[in-house]
Amino acid sequence: MLEPVQIILRSISFVLGLGLVLRTVFSAVKTFVLPRSAPDALTGLVFRTTRKVFDLILLGAREYKQRDSIMAYFAPISLIALLPVWLSLMTVGYAGIYWALGVESWWLAFRISGSSLLTLGYASGEYLGSTIVEFTEGTMGLMLVALLIAYLPSIYSAFSRRESAVTLLEVRAGNPPSAVEMIQRYQRNHGLEQLGEQWESWEAWFAELNESHTSLAALVFFRSPHGNLSWVTASGTILDAASLTLSSLDLPYDPRAALCIRAGYLALRSIADYFRIPFNPAPYYPEEPISISRQEFEQALDNMVDSGVAIKQDREKAWQDFAGWRVNYDNVLLTLAKLTMAPPAMWISDES
Repeated sequence: MLEPVQIILRSISFVLGLGLVLRTVFSAVKTFVLPRSAPDALTGLVFRTTRKVFDLILLGAREYKQRDSIMAYFAPISLIALLPVWLSLMTVGYAGIYWALGVESWWLAFRISGSSLLTLGYASGEYLGSTIVEFTEGTMGLMLVALLIAYLPSIYSAFSRRESAVTLLEVRAGNPPSAVEMIQRYQRNHGLEQLGEQWESWEAWFAELNESHTSLAALVFFRSPHGNLSWVTASGTILDAASLTLSSLDLPYDPRAALCIRAGYLALRSIADYFRIPFNPAPYYPEEPISISRQEFEQALDNMVDSGVAIKQDREKAWQDFAGWRVNYDNVLLTLAKLTMAPPAMWISDES
């Protein structure tokens, strides 16, 4: 007969063990299965802990190329690290359940739990209740591994679609990409009237970015195959090009550019929301609500004029309109550039 104190302790062990198992399963479901933005504290803890380790490693890397090579491993390692963390928590949780069901010692309960979870079969309980629990634990272990295996093709498929557009942007906007360079190249090769096609395709790209980078949040930290490219700098380049087009180029108003900007800043804000990053626009200077200075803006316009781009005569209004568009995404763009350690790019990484 068990003493009252032992009964209480085993009851507490069962409740805590079951709670730990359910919390682990819930974390895996939110990370891998749930098709919506749902941050998970446990997954976030793993990524933040891994990031701290990488930050220590980065102390010895001074050049960006070295830092980029190191950070390329951050997202894959963090993602793979989730599995042993979940399996460890599952092992501890089930060990508490086995001990509550009558296993003599915690060490034996731990051996049974590890053997069952990893389907090794070298240790087993003697009672019907513990045997049934062993079967459920073995199933849970297989499910966690299967979820990760199924998750990887999805994330790399979304990654491939994202990077196809980022790589194509290099042809149109240079490397590193620049909104001014993009407009100048269109002026030389296609004609500025053809920019409308870009706004439509990038609006769709931002819509997919919004969905994929909040439901598959690890994608945010997957770096481009080319060290000088990034989804963050690509986003900023397109948004700045659209803002310059609407505010400064002597062209008829194109609603497609406005829709592209809206799709872009909504996507960036959704991603920032997922990581609980504040993005409320705040003035950097009393007279300038954005991080771009009036001098930088004027220099960009002068460069475009030198290459034959027609600019609106009223530069004061052009500046006010540009700042009005840029303020929608300025703060969140620079914050995401810092979070992801984006490569140098005009008006993005250099401002963050």
